[in-house]
Amino acid sequence: MHPIPLDLYEEIESLDPKTKSIFLKLLDYLTKERVSKDDFQGITEKVDKLADIVAELAEAQRKTEQKVAELAEAQRKTEQKVAELAEAQRKTEQKVAELAEAQRKTEQKVAELAEAQRKTEQKVAELAEAQKRTDEELKSLSKTVDELSKTVDELSKTVAELSKTVDELSKAVAELAEAQKRTEGEVRTLAEELKRTRQDLGGLSLSFSYALENEAYRMLPQVLKKYGLELEDKLIRREIAGEEINFFATAKKEGKTVYIVGETKLRLDDTKKRDDVFKQLEKKISAVKKTYGDVEVVPLIVTHFAKERMLKRAKEKGIIVVQSFEW
Repeated sequence: MHPIPLDLYEEIESLDPKTKSIFLKLLDYLTKERVSKDDFQGITEKVDKLADIVAELAEAQRKTEQKVAELAEAQRKTEQKVAELAEAQRKTEQKVAELAEAQRKTEQKVAELAEAQRKTEQKVAELAEAQKRTDEELKSLSKTVDELSKTVDELSKTVAELSKTVDELSKAVAELAEAQKRTEGEVRTLAEELKRTRQDLGGLSLSFSYALENEAYRMLPQVLKKYGLELEDKLIRREIAGEEINFFATAKKEGKTVYIVGETKLRLDDTKKRDDVFKQLEKKISAVKKTYGDVEVVPLIVTHFAKERMLKRAKEKGIIVVQSFEW
């Protein structure tokens, strides 16, 4: 039996393991068994056919391997593409997440804008209501302005009339000013005359007062006896502690020495000016006590005339009032 051709062996080696195993078993069988020439010829033909088949199978195997390599490359490219798609998917998902967050923020912003829109619409409604009130007020003001316009027209007429009146009054005032000027001159003259008259009256009043005092110095010793007072020395006018005392003397009253402190008033009535005689007398009494100590003082007022009300007040204060008609 001839050995296996090298090219056939190479073809067998290129077969897939299962096919290769079948062919190797067949060759092993042929090498161990004796066959006739015809059988060998048949076997040879079969082997040739098998060789052709093997060649075809080898070619098919090569093409399959090439196809597998192409498929492997395609698979690699597919896997790369899948990886790229996976990365793209990851990026897409990340982008989707970002878009979802942006969408959430957008929805939140839309909600805020919706709330702002609601408030704006509410404000617009309030402004519309305010505008309505403003329109009503404008109508009212327009009516008031019309009335004021009429009033202004009337006032303009009145002002014109007043202007005329003012002109007339200005003339009258000028005349009055001139008359006032003349009056003031006359008043100054009268004031000077009144001042001289008062000075004259003051002199007369002082003269009457001195006359009353001089008469009183002579008549009082007898009059005072009616009040239980016996003079120890004569009445005099004296200044004590800065106060001028019209009547001053000591006297006996019920065996005790008292001090007579008197004031002169031509008329004792309840006018404010004459009412000051009581205060003046109190000041004079205070001056005497300041000088002579806490002595008993008999206050005295000598006058031409005294009203009943003043006599009553004097009596309440313990003051002896002697009127000129009493002597």
